[in-house]
Amino acid sequence: MFQEIITFFQNTDPVLGALYATLFTWGMTAFGASFVFLFKTMNRVFLDGMLGFTGGVMVAASFWSLLAPGIEMSEGEGFIKVIPAAVGFALGALFIFGLDKTLPHLHINFKEAEGIKTPWHKSTLLTLAITLHNIPEGLAVGVLFGGVAAGLPEASLTGAVVLAIGIGIQNFPEGIAVSMPLRRQGMSRRKSFMYGQASAAVEPIAAVIGALAVTFFTPILPYALAFAAGAMIFVVIEEVIPETQLDKNTDIATLGFIGGFIVMMILDVALG
Repeated sequence: MFQEIITFFQNTDPVLGALYATLFTWGMTAFGASFVFLFKTMNRVFLDGMLGFTGGVMVAASFWSLLAPGIEMSEGEGFIKVIPAAVGFALGALFIFGLDKTLPHLHINFKEAEGIKTPWHKSTLLTLAITLHNIPEGLAVGVLFGGVAAGLPEASLTGAVVLAIGIGIQNFPEGIAVSMPLRRQGMSRRKSFMYGQASAAVEPIAAVIGALAVTFFTPILPYALAFAAGAMIFVVIEEVIPETQLDKNTDIATLGFIGGFIVMMILDVALG
């Protein structure tokens, strides 16, 4: 099955492949959000475990799929070789930091609002919070496919597909994390689902932008890979992990994180 997927992407333009791959990750978010049609309440222990899993996948993907390949394809030795990764990583984190301070958004607990003041409804702010998470995920997939389009041997099509699969897996609980709180706040099942799936709509857009950027400016690929990694790590540390620590389910969240890291590491090393 996996080989058939790879064959499909081998016969597809890489930029279009980035779009298809992130439509899959979007679909996984929608699948998670669809659980709102089956349940009205959300078990907080389950949510914290799944958010921990999400954090583990994102951290593992940041290293195995992004930073390590970015360093490997950089020229030079010693400090020179690691400079693109260091610069890109810092810029990615600063990019999300800037969005975090300006883009209005609300945490899952409906209490912690960030960004500029706005009269927007809580449901919109919560959706924007998860959308903020998904920007670096789409970029990560896109820049890897862009490297494939540029013909760089260090950019593996298999690695790009594996990354999309890993992000798709962790997008499933993100869909739940948006739709369920909205349903609990009294929103209809249909609207809760629509907001939940909409949070990942930015991923295909970010992926295509990332793929096209690398295609036209091939030398930026090491920087772009590290940029996506820095953005993802910022999201994990600033948003995902703190959210799992609010209801004393730290052990479950930690075990979820370890599980997510292991799953992504196995996927990347064994398949990528």
